[in-house]
Amino acid sequence: MENKVKTADEAVALIRNGDVVSCSGFVGTGTPEELIAALERRFVSTEGPRDLTLVFAAACGDGKERGLNRIARNGLIRRAIGGHWSLVPKLAKLAMDNQIEAYNLPLGTISHLYRDSAAHKAGTLTKVGLGTFVDPRQDGGKINSRTKEDLVYLMQIGGDEWLFYKAFKIDVALIRGTTADPEGNITMEREALLLDAQAAAMAARNSNGLVIAQVERIASSGSLDARTVVVPGMLVDYVVVAPGATHWQTYATDYSPAYSGEIRVPIDAMPALPLNERKLIARRCAFELPRGGVINLGIGMPESVAAVAAEEHILHDLTLTAESGVIGGLLQGGLDFGAGINAQALLHQNQQIDFYDGGGLDLACLGMAQVDGAGNVNVSRFGSHLAGAGGFINISQNTRQLVFAGTFAADGGASCVEGGELQIVAEGQTSKFVKAVEQITFNGPLAAARGQSVLYVTERCVFKLQPEGLQLIEVAPGIDIERDVLAHMAFRPIIGDVVRMDPRIYQSKPMGLATMRQDPPQSNHCAQANDEKSSVLKFEAKPNSHEVLRPSARPPINS
Repeated sequence: MENKVKTADEAVALIRNGDVVSCSGFVGTGTPEELIAALERRFVSTEGPRDLTLVFAAACGDGKERGLNRIARNGLIRRAIGGHWSLVPKLAKLAMDNQIEAYNLPLGTISHLYRDSAAHKAGTLTKVGLGTFVDPRQDGGKINSRTKEDLVYLMQIGGDEWLFYKAFKIDVALIRGTTADPEGNITMEREALLLDAQAAAMAARNSNGLVIAQVERIASSGSLDARTVVVPGMLVDYVVVAPGATHWQTYATDYSPAYSGEIRVPIDAMPALPLNERKLIARRCAFELPRGGVINLGIGMPESVAAVAAEEHILHDLTLTAESGVIGGLLQGGLDFGAGINAQALLHQNQQIDFYDGGGLDLACLGMAQVDGAGNVNVSRFGSHLAGAGGFINISQNTRQLVFAGTFAADGGASCVEGGELQIVAEGQTSKFVKAVEQITFNGPLAAARGQSVLYVTERCVFKLQPEGLQLIEVAPGIDIERDVLAHMAFRPIIGDVVRMDPRIYQSKPMGLATMRQDPPQSNHCAQANDEKSSVLKFEAKPNSHEVLRPSARPPINS
């Protein structure tokens, strides 16, 4: 049998001009850094290979130099099809500068395309993306004018609208694991995630392509437990043993046994977040967490909701999940995002997306960059920044209860808490509440028509989606509606009875959520079946005086 163990340089030398190359990874987790670095070295020294098509579901990058940022070079990449772009800014710049053909498709749909391409299906049929920039009636997922080919098609089936995403072959799949044997069987016992390594390997194998696996060690033939093998050797052509410097578990962590499930750690003893805007927003979001609910927390501001849940000792009441495949435990943030501590299980990413697309989540808390009066949200493209949708569309379109979280304004804004009241120190230069979002990543009117419950939470106020548009429902202690909210919005929201946000949010001590959650645990799905009774912890949203605010009265905040 041919020896499958090669050096990284030997392996990437087999990539040809014009190949379609898929790359596993979620931020830095599961990212084959050694293989990407070798491809960079080859191109720098030989100017080849050229005109590659690069496919990635999550952004394999650190926002600076590592991951796919290494290979963001003119001539090397002709086309890129990606889900999340924010952490690969060098590649995003090529796309925004019209230097390459580029697509932004939902992370979960790309994940499914690996699986469907492996099965030689024509593509993926789904409702994910309807009414967003991925819909061919808008941008069809195309990032720039250079990009001409349609990959997304609108279809009518049984009177319903669907989107069909065209399948693609994979010539080379770059994947990562922990241990390989000489036959190429790959295990992942020290990895924080499984991701789509298996599906991508199958897709490449069934396209007569190559599968190159980066690992950290080689085991003897026949020594691996078959139950631990994630990618069987019949799918793997070459194995590369990476040095430790290019095989960190995540971009932030060399190795944590808690991420791989080797040990469990006491999470209730973790330090509390400082009382800043991030914590205020996360605290308000935490009031919406249903007992026994299955939750997704998005990247950015929502990451802090997990820390608040830990501080409030309510994690045992929840099942936190990430689109990366983590089930349970405490989700991590920053360059550890996608990993989890004390996870109950790890799913393949495409399986997690099956669960999400089918409506399995009870609640999702996601970020927001722009919001308009209709309730549309943009997180994917604003100004010169290409963030990409990531899993946002899969999650937001199919979850019954949504909470969008973010600061009220961006670029230089600052606030602080004094005496239990929020004080605006400096207004942000950029309002997030705009006349029209630059790109629709979440369609407010369609969500309202579907009956989704949607909140928009900031540090100074809360809005709710109504069929008629956005309604202001709560403001923080210390905030004047006209001066601090309406004056900084490009549209006037619906205003009825506006109440104060719960004062416990603005106190330094814990809010005591654990003692308030007294109803029997049940998910929203159970609640829906039980005469639509919700198990969500009801937000008090009023001080002792039961104050109701009206903007025309401009009441003083001394109650």
